[in-house]
Amino acid sequence: MSKLKTRKWDFVEHLNTEEDMLLYLEACAEDGDPGLIVAALGDIARARNISQLSAATGISRQGIYKAFSEGGNPRFDTVVKAASALGLRVQFTPVDQHDAA
Repeated sequence: MSKLKTRKWDFVEHLNTEEDMLLYLEACAEDGDPGLIVAALGDIARARNISQLSAATGISRQGIYKAFSEGGNPRFDTVVKAASALGLRVQFTPVDQHDAA
């Protein structure tokens, strides 16, 4: 019997369009977990091109991988720079009273 070959599942392989990326980020943001939002930004960065993000933000490739990997804890200005370089804007909106409960 031959061995079953597997490979690690990578969500990035399913981020094919700008809409996919935006919907993914929005879903992560709705959860409210900052770590999940950071991880989603990292996934989107990997789906697009880390080298281009590095050039646009002035942050090294290694720094981007570190900041946006699991357990990464980027500064807020790093998140804002990365979001901007990815064509996104950090925005705050009031919470609907029904959502707050």
